[in-house]
Amino acid sequence: MKLLNPFASLPDNLLTRALKDGTTPLAFAGGFSLISNLLYLALPLYTFQIYGRVLASYSIPTLVVLTVGAVLVFLISGVIDELRTRVLINYGITLDQKVSSHVFAALFEAETRGQGQGRSQALRDLDSFRQLLTGTVFSAIFDLPWMPIFIGILFVIDPLVGFITLFGAIALLGLAFLQDRLSRPPLQEANEAAIKGYAFTEATLRNSEVVRAMGMLQAIGARWSIYRVRAIERGAWASQRASVMGNATKFTRMFIQILVIGVGAYLVVVGKIGPAMLFANMILASRALQPIEKVVGAWDGIVNGGRAYDRLNLLLNNYRPAAPSTTLPRPLGQLSIEGVNFAPPGADRYVLQGLNFKIEPGEVLGVIGPSGAGKSTLARLMVGVWRPTNGNVRLDGADVFSWNRAEFGRHVGYLPQDTELFAGTLRDNIARFLPDVTDEAVVAAATLADVHALILRLPKGYETELTDGGYMLSAGQRQRVGLARALLGNPRLLVLDEPNASLDAEGEDALMRVIDLLKAQGTTIVVVSHKPAILRAADKMLVMRDGRMELFGPKDAVMARFAQSTPVRPVEAGQ
Repeated sequence: MKLLNPFASLPDNLLTRALKDGTTPLAFAGGFSLISNLLYLALPLYTFQIYGRVLASYSIPTLVVLTVGAVLVFLISGVIDELRTRVLINYGITLDQKVSSHVFAALFEAETRGQGQGRSQALRDLDSFRQLLTGTVFSAIFDLPWMPIFIGILFVIDPLVGFITLFGAIALLGLAFLQDRLSRPPLQEANEAAIKGYAFTEATLRNSEVVRAMGMLQAIGARWSIYRVRAIERGAWASQRASVMGNATKFTRMFIQILVIGVGAYLVVVGKIGPAMLFANMILASRALQPIEKVVGAWDGIVNGGRAYDRLNLLLNNYRPAAPSTTLPRPLGQLSIEGVNFAPPGADRYVLQGLNFKIEPGEVLGVIGPSGAGKSTLARLMVGVWRPTNGNVRLDGADVFSWNRAEFGRHVGYLPQDTELFAGTLRDNIARFLPDVTDEAVVAAATLADVHALILRLPKGYETELTDGGYMLSAGQRQRVGLARALLGNPRLLVLDEPNASLDAEGEDALMRVIDLLKAQGTTIVVVSHKPAILRAADKMLVMRDGRMELFGPKDAVMARFAQSTPVRPVEAGQ
């Protein structure tokens, strides 16, 4: 007989494949549940024997033998329950190991597509779902299928008791369904409001200086409180409904147990069953109804775990891990932009249109244009952060977006307009957290970026710990450390987006020396800047306006034409 796969209808992604791989351990957990529930029958049998034999014969040896036997049975049952718990815990750990790194990667992919929600929410969702699989609620779910065993035995003892317990189970299941209908919508609303509140808080903390400087705390707090109040109100409403249904469930279960005792006592009085069966009925009915009450009592956790699973599915349905690829040789640095159009996710028009140009190895390209011209967007496409909507960006003929990111990163340096560092040491940040980077390479990159002396003046030098974002450093210092990170390993392609935006004159001089040195070494460099001095080493210039190429060619020719067609004013920086 072929067993049905309970996960057969799930969407095919990394999470559901990991769940499907867990069919075997879940089958073992189900087997342990069967054994545990069968061993539980020892309790009503023990009670029956005590009333039927020990109290009738007053035999101490019989009492001792029965008691020792019952204790051994429940000791074995405890071991079985422990094994089931360990199987589920290990299943959860294995699931996490298979999925967590991909969830982490998918989270960053979603952020680059502008689809991130709450940043670290996906990891919290994974924890929530894993805890659901390994908690006591999931164990109670495994006990649910064995309820018919106990109800069937009650039917054998007496059909009336069996019917009462069966109808009690149906009533409890009905209450569970009603609780789901009543509490799921407000729980979902509360959860969504909480996620938005967390995301808003993260954004506020990242911009704490702006908030404080411009007196925005009260207004920001008012907006945050909208999400907070919504989450608390809907959560309280859901909890109130769950409490009502939980109390109704508890009352129903107690009513059924009282009814079982009363009917059992009646059957004893009329002589249909013996007194021992009265207590057996109580134990069996209680065991039959116990899993339902556990599940109903933990319904909030089940709903939240289900919502976490839905969000993880949505995240992973749009994610495909990188396929194994052939390791490409170190590029020479020829960068080609071939018929590129680009529209960000959700946009109804292109922000870049019809871009076609090529940079030869060792050339320096300067990119200028007004705000909103698409300069920073072009920089992101050049380093494979985004994929063009149409066309290709190629480095030595290979598509930069499809290139294995770890290998691509070893050949490319990128300094974005807003430089943020990671929590960790300065060395870690410059080394890009790569484990195989030598101290010599880190110091060489820092020296080239003219930040080595600055680092040595810090209390712990390269081992100085940075807070999240690196805000213990000034904006200019962060930019220079970010430049050192970009220069690690002598990249063949270096893309700098407003690299001197936060630098003083000394920093600008150091940056220009870096560009001159790397150009002499054959590195292809793209510089987005509105300061003409930093573009003195440029071989070619690209003038952008409204996402289009307005001018492109040798620097002197382009700047001459640009000066003729533009009023005398500094060219603005922007995205």
